[in-house]
Amino acid sequence: MQPTHSSRRILRPVNHAFIAVSLFAALLLNLIPFGRLPGIPDWVALVLAFWCIHQPLKVGMGAAFLLGIMMDVIDSSVMGQHALAYVLLAFAATGLSRRVLWFPLRAQALHVLPLFLGTQAVMLLIRLLTGAEFPGLLWFLASLSSALLWYPLTYLLLIPQFRPEEKDENRPI
Repeated sequence: MQPTHSSRRILRPVNHAFIAVSLFAALLLNLIPFGRLPGIPDWVALVLAFWCIHQPLKVGMGAAFLLGIMMDVIDSSVMGQHALAYVLLAFAATGLSRRVLWFPLRAQALHVLPLFLGTQAVMLLIRLLTGAEFPGLLWFLASLSSALLWYPLTYLLLIPQFRPEEKDENRPI
């Protein structure tokens, strides 16, 4: 049985530099000062979950921990808040990667939504334990927007791996 979401195209191996650049770009997108607008996704969590699902042997909990520590320093939040949440996200995404990839992209978005909600819940719990105020239920819209961005992000991050459509007469594949 073949996955329903897969194209008939063969993907090239992913470039390690492209993974690093995409994670760095997500880190930079998290630096944009949106203020307190609800629904702004956690770009690092989104891209990290994508690579943990699509390349679980190349991106994992170590990268999640380093990105989380960087986000804690950049965000001036409780040290370890993002790191713990990202490590748990990477663990869950890696564990579910084979299952999630069998579904079409819309169903994949529904599968990653609880991962994003869990990441936000861990960060919220740590914030509340350290004395911060509850930000309101609109704060969880970021998880919904992350799940909605799963579909276009998948195509965007897989573009460099697509082989050209033209057939090479000298190769059997």
